[in-house]
Amino acid sequence: MNAPARLAQRSSRAASGERILFITRKWGPAVGGMETYCERLTQELFKLQPVEVVALPGRSDGQPPSVIALLLFPFTVLRRLLALKDAPQFVHLGDMAIWPLALMTLARFPRARIVLSAHGTDVSYGARGGMRGNLYSAYLKAGARMLSHATVIANSRATRSRVKAAGWRRVAVVPLAADQIPLPSTQVRRHTILFAGRLIKRKGCSWFVREVLPLCPDHRLLIAGTRWDPGENAALEHPRVEFLGPQSQAELARLYAEAGTVVVPNIEVESGEYEGFGLVAPEAANAGGVVLASNHGGLIDAVIDGQTGFLLPSGDAKAWAEKISEVTSWSEAKRADFKATSQHRARDYYSWSRVALQTYAAYELGEVESLDPTFEDMT
Repeated sequence: MNAPARLAQRSSRAASGERILFITRKWGPAVGGMETYCERLTQELFKLQPVEVVALPGRSDGQPPSVIALLLFPFTVLRRLLALKDAPQFVHLGDMAIWPLALMTLARFPRARIVLSAHGTDVSYGARGGMRGNLYSAYLKAGARMLSHATVIANSRATRSRVKAAGWRRVAVVPLAADQIPLPSTQVRRHTILFAGRLIKRKGCSWFVREVLPLCPDHRLLIAGTRWDPGENAALEHPRVEFLGPQSQAELARLYAEAGTVVVPNIEVESGEYEGFGLVAPEAANAGGVVLASNHGGLIDAVIDGQTGFLLPSGDAKAWAEKISEVTSWSEAKRADFKATSQHRARDYYSWSRVALQTYAAYELGEVESLDPTFEDMT
């Protein structure tokens, strides 16, 4: 039985009356990838079976909850647990940092199956080292010992490796999804390169400006994102760089479609931090952009190489410049063909319905290999 058929079979079983309790400290109106994940996943899971959500809303200005709200959240969870009359079969915690709430849940419902999501930052923080990093690493390892039967759902194979290194044994991989934004026809600017994201070292923007842009003298780089690491600001002073600042999702989609190439040039950094998934890649492919991404970290699962974009050697400036030159020289027909294929594959695979189905399969199986995202099998 192929993967879609297996998932469809599981979705029919999901309608049999089991219940999910979803607990998260990442929720709107706070803005962020983890908030989007929790909201969109629970929406899709609800189409399969009843979902009870216990969420800590963010602040009205889009910022995360206050420290006081975070400290009080366990009491909110406890109150909701005591109020539940029927035991949930699955209890899903939205990120690894809140694993102690699973112990509270098991005290109330000892037969519930515990599931946690692992995103990237919530498992790589310990790699920063220092007292805080070391304490956080010990904290995650303690959770692995105390929740030895829990299932962790990692957003990429790179995240799975980090989770298993922390001692968690049952880890499945479910790559993320990107929402589709309708776009009018746009005129492609072949010699425009787009970078979207926070300006932090591991995302590679400064490296790209320093090492690749000089090899592409006819191109200019647009940067849509947020100033974050002061060490990256020098890249903004380059004469062929235009800093656009943060953009809305609709405006980002237009920029993706208009750019000659969309680059996601992540590099390895000394701290050991990495890209948990790389949502820019499927977002850009959804919008019709030609994505060039590093074969590093979770980006390996955010791009179907040759179909929704191209994976390039991380840190190899020559390879990046050559690929940019190649894509720039494509005929209009070739670009149109690639865009059609890329959008179809991205919208088919990087969809929230697929994420929900694979997540539910992980609830039942809790296995590693069953959800390994080998695209030939899963798509």
